[in-house]
Amino acid sequence: MTAAENVCYTLINVPMDSEPPSEISLKNDLEKGDVKLKTEALKKVIIMILNGEKLPGLLMTIIRFVLPLQDHTIKKLLLVFWEIVPKTTPDGRLLQEMILVCDAYRKDLQHPNEFIRGSTLRFLCKLKEAELLEPLMPAIRACLEHRHSYVRRNAVLAIYTIYRNFEHLIPDAPELIHDFLVNEKDASCKRNAFMMLIHADQDRALDYLSTCIDQVQTFGDILQLVIVELIYKVCHANPSERARFIRCIYNLLQSSSPAVKYEAAGTLVTLSSAPTAIKAAAQCYIDLIIKESDNNVKLIVLDRLIELKEHPSHERVLQDLVMDILRVLSTPDLEVRKKTLQLALDLVSSRNVEELVIVLKKEVIKTNNVTEHEDTDKYRQLLVRTLHSCSVRFPDMAANVIPVLMEFLSDNNEAAAADVLEFVREAIQRFDNLRPLIVEKMLEVFHAIKSVKIYRGALWILGEYCSTKEDIQSVMTEVRRSLGEIPIVESEIKKEAGELKPEEEVSVGPAQKLVTEMGTYATQSALSSSRPAKKEEDRPPLRGFLLDGDFFVAASLATTLTKIALRYMSLVQEKKKQNSFNAEAMLLMATILHLGKSSLPKKPITDDDVDRISLCLKVLSECSPLMNDIFNKECRQSLSHMLSAKLEEEKLSQKKESEKRNVTIQPDDPISFMQLTAKNEMSSKEDQFQLSLLAAMGNTQRKEAADPLASKLNKVTQLTGFSDPVYAEAYVHVNQYDIVLDVLVVNQTSDTLQNCTLELATLGDLKLVEKPSPLTLAPHDFANIKANVKVASTENGIIFGNVVYDVSGAASDRNCVVLSDIHIDIMDYIQPASCTDAEFRQMWAEFEWENKVTVNTNIIDLNEYLQHILKSTNMKCLTPEKALSGYCGFMAANLYARSIFGEDALANVSIEKPIHLGPEAPVTGHIRIRAKSQGMALSLGDKINLSQKKTSL
Repeated sequence: MTAAENVCYTLINVPMDSEPPSEISLKNDLEKGDVKLKTEALKKVIIMILNGEKLPGLLMTIIRFVLPLQDHTIKKLLLVFWEIVPKTTPDGRLLQEMILVCDAYRKDLQHPNEFIRGSTLRFLCKLKEAELLEPLMPAIRACLEHRHSYVRRNAVLAIYTIYRNFEHLIPDAPELIHDFLVNEKDASCKRNAFMMLIHADQDRALDYLSTCIDQVQTFGDILQLVIVELIYKVCHANPSERARFIRCIYNLLQSSSPAVKYEAAGTLVTLSSAPTAIKAAAQCYIDLIIKESDNNVKLIVLDRLIELKEHPSHERVLQDLVMDILRVLSTPDLEVRKKTLQLALDLVSSRNVEELVIVLKKEVIKTNNVTEHEDTDKYRQLLVRTLHSCSVRFPDMAANVIPVLMEFLSDNNEAAAADVLEFVREAIQRFDNLRPLIVEKMLEVFHAIKSVKIYRGALWILGEYCSTKEDIQSVMTEVRRSLGEIPIVESEIKKEAGELKPEEEVSVGPAQKLVTEMGTYATQSALSSSRPAKKEEDRPPLRGFLLDGDFFVAASLATTLTKIALRYMSLVQEKKKQNSFNAEAMLLMATILHLGKSSLPKKPITDDDVDRISLCLKVLSECSPLMNDIFNKECRQSLSHMLSAKLEEEKLSQKKESEKRNVTIQPDDPISFMQLTAKNEMSSKEDQFQLSLLAAMGNTQRKEAADPLASKLNKVTQLTGFSDPVYAEAYVHVNQYDIVLDVLVVNQTSDTLQNCTLELATLGDLKLVEKPSPLTLAPHDFANIKANVKVASTENGIIFGNVVYDVSGAASDRNCVVLSDIHIDIMDYIQPASCTDAEFRQMWAEFEWENKVTVNTNIIDLNEYLQHILKSTNMKCLTPEKALSGYCGFMAANLYARSIFGEDALANVSIEKPIHLGPEAPVTGHIRIRAKSQGMALSLGDKINLSQKKTSL
């Protein structure tokens, strides 16, 4: 057995800079030193043996001079030493000296001190030599009756491991432990004994559980957890036993320990799909989420609830618990709230939507009273979106929701206000009966809107949906109020001139004091700095936007004024009133144009805005029926088309989701017989405890693709040539945050290769965790070496290295075989994700790294090229299918993905088909990638470059 294959239990960290001591000095310290010196020497010996030194000469010295000592530290160190020291001769026979050691163990097992007994018993669990254990069996049995629980519980563990490894040494172990369990009072001893029976003799464990099934609630939590595991395993293997134990699991849902409740709820769901069982388990999960303070626990348990919802028959049960689920919103963590709202929205139905909306309204109002915090704004956005979705799915709710949400149009947080505005726009278009209410509320909050973007949207809604004479007059009044005194330029100049005189009079007194350090007067600057501050305070909102140079809102205002003026003319027959209203609208536009051309605003008006306002003036002066039709009908139709396309998209995605979840059994589907199924065939037959243990150890097996090419063999990388003296190939297994390299090394020579070492180095954000230990390879022998590499971020990494070895008997230097590079693919970390258009734009503006990739492909169809890019980059297309359908010679699409490290990657594909080059011309264009980190942007660009060249026609 090579050194690398030896099982190692003890890992000891050592500073590598110290010089290793010689064997003679160690021998001297162990023989003649005091207890302190012997302790230090023993530590050094342990470290040297762990580092591969043999030190056979010290074994007898330690037996003679250290073993008899009674010092507890030395006894503890000796247990480590005996664990790691080689106990057999090269031909596999036990060393003679170990008989002396065995006698020392026996004495320690009868030692009056319970700590020494207990730690010796723990050490015996690690021994793999039956000859050493055989003489100790009577002493181990005797420890089961020791007065102290520490000794008894370790005796149980020792008996369990000895029974598992060498059954012939203690064949009656299950019977012995069963009798011990019946009489034992200590919780930890009972737990260890019960655990042994589960694995060694399940029938005895069940017999014991049957005798005390009514007292299970009174047991300690460590024993309850083991009982849950037993019930799960028994019912898993033999479903007919379910009825016998399901009551016990129900009782354990009331346990005082959160861990027991969680495991019991998980077990109950796997054992029974009855609505009462699902309800009890879900209720238990909800209580855990509310009572546990750790956010990670909350998220894990929420995931379990979401898993429950995925099952169609369980969904209805969970719908009744929506109000309980919403209690989780009291948690301040945004991630928990986000998941909870998503879950509640998935479970909402006509039965519970009213209660849901009431709770969400209260939550929205609460966020208004809370002191501003970054998460408060995001939470408010989440609530607004959830209410929006509820109102779209259940139109009756819209009337209750709209008045509450309209208050937030005047909110300082633009994102939340934009969400409200989007909702209001959809509601006013869809629900005719709510239009008067929405217009009325909009006019109420109009003057308080602080953001120019929201102001533009509000103007558009008012211009589009004010249909009565009174409403139109109200809009005009609000606009006049928001614009202030007109004409703007003259009134501003007057204000400048008019305010200057009183200001000068006031500042005559303090002006003498305003002398700078250089001795010059600062009267004028004092006036100019105080005046704008005063002016900005009482400046109306729209006037403020215009003087800041934001004339896009003026173009929006011009369109609104044109719409309401045209509508007013159709409602009012009196020519004088028509002309008066029309003239007022034209005056407002003209004064804004005048302001834009003057030097008063911070930025002059753009040509586009001038064109728009001029066009609106022309339309009002001519009043042609065609223009009337375009302004008052076509605009609304285009909104209606957009909303219906959006709704269709949502319905389609919901339909896909429900199709995924519907468990339909086709007429020709095979019937599964439980007795005939292979272990891997039935997902419900997977042992959850085994799976969770594997997950904790990082050994979760991904479900490989159906075709064999996508299996493990596809990920094998050849590292050396077939003619090299050492052949090596690696299987690269990517877990979430680390990469395991399983390297096969084959000795192709007729010599024995000594100290054959795999030396690795990494490039990029990769870090080698541990050096693989050296091997000795016999002629034509092979071995597997495993190496772990940690991954810190999403970028392409390279692992390179070589295999070095000595040939036994050769006098030459070490031989070296250079390995090929292993490229770690970024695609293993990237997963498709979705976000809203607003979030995409915001991230696009924020991310500083951009990589522009020129399209260089032989694909001739635009849609096919886009699908190919999506497949090769693992990204998701955010542009709706409807927008991409049809053919017009060019295409633009937004793509988005997120890495497992939480990094975002955005891409914009702008491609066209050069028609002048004929029908067979390949697609041309650019792909722009944006990411927060440079590595991500460059790696994605490289991936696109590689994959687009590989494609064959």
